[in-house]
Amino acid sequence: MARAYSITVEAIEKERARVGGDLSKVDVSRVIALDELELPPVGTGQVRMRVLAVSGEHNVDHAALADTVNIAELRGGKIYPGNSAVGEVVEVGPGVGKFAPGDIVITHCNGAPDRYGYPLRIWAYDQPDSIGWYAEEAVVGDWQLIPAPLDCGLTLWEIAALPLRAPTAYHLWRRAHGIFRLKVSRERLARLNVLGFGGGVSELFLQLAHHEGHRTFFCSGSPERRAALEAQGITPIDQTAFHRFASRDDVKAFSKEVKRLTDGEGMHIVCDMLRGPVFAAGVAAAAREGVNVSAGWQLEKQIGYDSAGASVKQLTLDHTHYETIYGCEAATSLYGVVFRPTIHKEIYAFEDLPRAMAEMHQNVQTGIPIIRVAKELPEKVRAIAP
Repeated sequence: MARAYSITVEAIEKERARVGGDLSKVDVSRVIALDELELPPVGTGQVRMRVLAVSGEHNVDHAALADTVNIAELRGGKIYPGNSAVGEVVEVGPGVGKFAPGDIVITHCNGAPDRYGYPLRIWAYDQPDSIGWYAEEAVVGDWQLIPAPLDCGLTLWEIAALPLRAPTAYHLWRRAHGIFRLKVSRERLARLNVLGFGGGVSELFLQLAHHEGHRTFFCSGSPERRAALEAQGITPIDQTAFHRFASRDDVKAFSKEVKRLTDGEGMHIVCDMLRGPVFAAGVAAAAREGVNVSAGWQLEKQIGYDSAGASVKQLTLDHTHYETIYGCEAATSLYGVVFRPTIHKEIYAFEDLPRAMAEMHQNVQTGIPIIRVAKELPEKVRAIAP
């Protein structure tokens, strides 16, 4: 048996009843509960790992809210969430050759790749029978693991922030940049203006763009995160100065500021959520021939926009999900070289995971939330676990 967090339909219904159906008042910590899970025996091609640390992820927030879809209900009444982790291999099954007990690994969440390698389902979310890694131990297929780059210069907590976010940012950037280059060649415009909104994925997206020599801009309501990105050479924009785009006038004011910052050009690439109030601001900020690429569906599932205006502007909107397994491995090679995530100042204990998720939902953290799962860390990682 292993301790693991779960989300149940009953917990969701109870919390919704408590707040009268008002999702803005939901306390996520009341929905995510510490549970017990009987691990299956390690089979052919499988690995048992001891989870060392995990990061808070927004898809867990969606599972607790059941706002876009009630995934716990679709999965039979209960899910065990968590699709981003750093772990230590403790046992390997027959046929496993690339890992051995004692290896430190990271996970990816590509649950069911299609014929080209892109995920049809996400592990520990909508992949049937998948068990997540908000747990003390887990049994996984060896294909779900990547060797952790312990010598990359990042701390263990920074490494734990990246297994889900880095492949997402890597995928977004290569698609957005590739689409833009279909329209405008490097010879015509070598250096692009790149904008990212909000959180961890956008930070990494901008770090990739900055690493390749482009002008980068980070629009966030968090002064701590803006300062961290500014120290890396990325221009900050205070989202609260535009009231988080609550009105058309706020969007117009933001568009005017973007034009000022870019010498009247606008943003060639925007890393957006393609939903909610940020969407209008992202479209308004886009330059001609621009690409607005989605970083998720945090706010809502539906959007509406002026398709004729987008056509005249030659604006491309691109929705993405997650990387291929090969892409996940490529993104991992950039840890510390390009990717340097901003970490929330508190490293949460395993028992405090529900509070970490609630505070992420409340948007009060100063960076990506990290939860330390293992009380005793292996010797291999102690030097990078401050």
